[in-house]
Amino acid sequence: MPTTQAPPPRTASTTAEPLWAKVIDNTRCIGCHACTTACKSENEVPLSVTRTYVKYVDTGLFPQARRSFQVTRCNQCEDAPCVAACPTAAMYKRPDGIVDFDKSICIGCKACIAACPYDAIFINPEDKSAEKCNFCAHRLDVGLEPACVVVCPTQAILVGDMHDPLSAVSQIIHRDAVTVRRPEKETRPKLYYKGADQVTLDPLAARRPDGGLFMWSEQGDVDHQVPSGRPASHPGPWNSSAAAVLSYDIPHRAPWDFRVSLYTFTKSISAGAYLVPLLLGALGMLPFTTALWGSQAVLVAMLALMLTGALLVWDLEHPERFWMVLLKPQWRSWLVRGGFVITGYGGLLAAHLGATWIGRADLTPSFGWVGGPLAAMTAVYTAYLFAQARARDLWQSPLLPAHLLVQALVAGAGVLMLIVSDPSLLQPITSLFRLSLAGHLVMVLGEASMRHPTAHATLAARNMTRGDYAHFYWVGLALAVLALVVALASPVIAALSGLAGLLLYEHAFVQAGQSVPLA
Repeated sequence: MPTTQAPPPRTASTTAEPLWAKVIDNTRCIGCHACTTACKSENEVPLSVTRTYVKYVDTGLFPQARRSFQVTRCNQCEDAPCVAACPTAAMYKRPDGIVDFDKSICIGCKACIAACPYDAIFINPEDKSAEKCNFCAHRLDVGLEPACVVVCPTQAILVGDMHDPLSAVSQIIHRDAVTVRRPEKETRPKLYYKGADQVTLDPLAARRPDGGLFMWSEQGDVDHQVPSGRPASHPGPWNSSAAAVLSYDIPHRAPWDFRVSLYTFTKSISAGAYLVPLLLGALGMLPFTTALWGSQAVLVAMLALMLTGALLVWDLEHPERFWMVLLKPQWRSWLVRGGFVITGYGGLLAAHLGATWIGRADLTPSFGWVGGPLAAMTAVYTAYLFAQARARDLWQSPLLPAHLLVQALVAGAGVLMLIVSDPSLLQPITSLFRLSLAGHLVMVLGEASMRHPTAHATLAARNMTRGDYAHFYWVGLALAVLALVVALASPVIAALSGLAGLLLYEHAFVQAGQSVPLA
């Protein structure tokens, strides 16, 4: 029977700081859910969310069939994506290797959820903060084993010090054949599976059940839900040839909703409204003495930037803590870096307007040396924020920074076409609009015509072009083509069509990237 004490003390030859790890022995697991209920009781986890749960997969066809179980939880990564993505260090790694969390400084941005390749983090519905399995660190610190280890009736869950050669965990890891989930993400997990089945390790290896009917129930109507398993119609690829179907799983949620899609759009308008007249002025196609450069474009950029900030704060579970991003920053997070970029860009726009209003518009062209890079960084930093979400393969494209810059030019030129009436100014803006829109269309069509490097990215792209978000994608594409065709004849219609098409594409891309199951 399992004991209630942690593994034996380290010997004199193993005096290093402990490095905690877990082994799940799938050859012993009976799928009883004792670990789930013990975890809920020990950590006061509310209903509808779990720190640990057991997934069931049925493999084969009668009479050659079997059921596989997988205990699923935080993988305690050595290179934890959630730690790097968290803007306030609410997710942090302890010296003993445990990835823990501090709810008092969590702002509820959900960047950690987007970054986690194992779908192990959730927002607690009661306190609105992120949490996950932390190996019951409060128990380990006083010499007790985690609650799930204590209650497991078959000793299928083991915890121990990887630095201690006498611990059962260390012996299994260094002697037996063990595996980890999603090794291609290079997070170096410290949760090892012994005797694991590929149909449970790979979230796309098993198809979702017909009609969404699981063993005991449906998954229910969950906000922003991500369906479990792969769709039966998905042609592949996946890493199993077996006939496998999910028979039990918990509901999963995508972290970022329409507010993030809308934020990428308003941010593009803000960056582009400044970049378009700056670029045309540098090429000698638009005088820096016009009111468009002096105040109109800058006012558009500032208003769009303010809306962007409002959307970012609105998306937080703890909006009253938004100030922590700037005053208690964790500098590896691109949410923090982007926050400072936006703040700097906003200051530059205010200085530009101030110079115009005090009659020193002659100074504003020199502001472009700083404003241009800041506007470009405002446009493209989201690509690095999305790349930090290592769980989402569709967002890992190295062309995304260039695409976001092109989108900013489309959005900026489109808005300026709506407020400019002087033909001498409208013509070069329309030309830049058409050129950038053509570049955007080439990149968008690439999503429909090119192969993707992983099964995850393939399914996400399929969901965008032929699945749940296809209507956003193709209507957005059609509106962009319409804008390109009518730009010379009707700039207003072209601008409205181009902006609407860009918004629809942004929504399809952001949401489809989160539509693939991770666990």
